[in-house]
Amino acid sequence: MGIPFTAAEFLRVFARYNQAVWPAQVVFIAAAVLALFLAARPAAAPAPGRIVAAVMALFWVWMGAVYHALFFAPVNPAARLFAVVFIAQGVALAGWAAWGAPSFRLRADTAGIAGAAIIVYALAVYPLLGYVAGHRYPAAPTFGLPCPTTLFTLGVLLWAERPPRHLLAVPAAWAVAATGAALSLGMTEDLGLIAAAAVAVPLAWGGKRGVSGRGRSVALHG
Repeated sequence: MGIPFTAAEFLRVFARYNQAVWPAQVVFIAAAVLALFLAARPAAAPAPGRIVAAVMALFWVWMGAVYHALFFAPVNPAARLFAVVFIAQGVALAGWAAWGAPSFRLRADTAGIAGAAIIVYALAVYPLLGYVAGHRYPAAPTFGLPCPTTLFTLGVLLWAERPPRHLLAVPAAWAVAATGAALSLGMTEDLGLIAAAAVAVPLAWGGKRGVSGRGRSVALHG
């Protein structure tokens, strides 16, 4: 089954969204920076980890309820299903924030470095590649939209202490689906999704943060 919209229609969806929700994009970037600051700092109290998980929950609920349901659904009927799945991911993250014990730490190990690289791609490399490809604001995927925010989520989950495995399912599935669409629509910036998922899912799924990792923790602030 082919994609039921053209690349031009897809970019117009971004333009309508970005113009309608401004300045939400700035708020989301600020929230992401706050989450990274809290995730990178060693902390004994549970509150910072819960805030990080809650920020990611907000992102996913927003993407489902606002982007998919209100802006993407008119050109792609499958977006209604995407909306349900994304909101469910947000609810799962909110449940982790409320009743779990989310804990994050930036470590100088494979998972920590890979997570940092994916986050940098999501926040800096992704928009740069989009600009080079000719995707100019407002007709461009900004942070808070599915692909860059999925990348950000995968990166942050690599900083988590034993993240619940079910939280990886939706980001990984979206990475696969979006890569297929990217090849058809010329969204070259989205091609990093499948590589990020291929790295993040095995590391986060099988990673056991133990005593040996504690001695190598580092903080972004030095």
